[in-house]
Amino acid sequence: MRKRCAQAGVQEAILPTPAQRVRSRRLDGTQEAYLIALVCMDEINTQLLADARKPLPMEPGKPKREDYEYERHGVCNVFLACEPLVGTRVTMTATQQTKQEWAEFVRRLAEEHYPAADKIVLVLDNLNTHTLAALYEVFPVAQARRLCQRFEVHYTPKHGSWLNMAEIELSALDRQCLSQRLASYAQAEQQVAAWTTRRNQQHITIDWRFTAEDASIKLKHLYPSIKD
Repeated sequence: MRKRCAQAGVQEAILPTPAQRVRSRRLDGTQEAYLIALVCMDEINTQLLADARKPLPMEPGKPKREDYEYERHGVCNVFLACEPLVGTRVTMTATQQTKQEWAEFVRRLAEEHYPAADKIVLVLDNLNTHTLAALYEVFPVAQARRLCQRFEVHYTPKHGSWLNMAEIELSALDRQCLSQRLASYAQAEQQVAAWTTRRNQQHITIDWRFTAEDASIKLKHLYPSIKD
């Protein structure tokens, strides 16, 4: 400080020193080097249904046949986060859909799946449980503050959750995994984990075609208008 005062004067010395390292966002998939992780997050719930009668197995020329009656065994909630540029996704099953479960999923993203990321850009919808304030309700203050500093949250516009690419992954999860009858939470958890592993091994990315230019036209009402 004394050296800066002598060389530049008092006014220049009291100004904050700019960061020596300039970090630019690199969102080009595998070359991202985990400096910035772009993650889209959403959730879905499914009913746990058991067969009321034993299904008839598949035979030559006949598909598997099951009775239309079923027994309800509660619900299973699935949290999903995906990196659309890299082709990876993370899932977590839960029996409830509250702030506690959401906060735990966010913690896992930061501490277990992206521990080396300087910043995690999180895209999600405006559900009332999707708030970083929930971290302070679930975890100690120091841990909650540390987690909050890792995230940069971007909410989709109202009635615009389709802009979240995680919904594409949820659609695949629903069609390829959750559409079958899952009789118990343990079975649902096992099937979701198997689906996640298989899809990650295939490195399936998302070819997003909705550009910023398209957004300026379709979402014109969301942009501020400047009049001279």
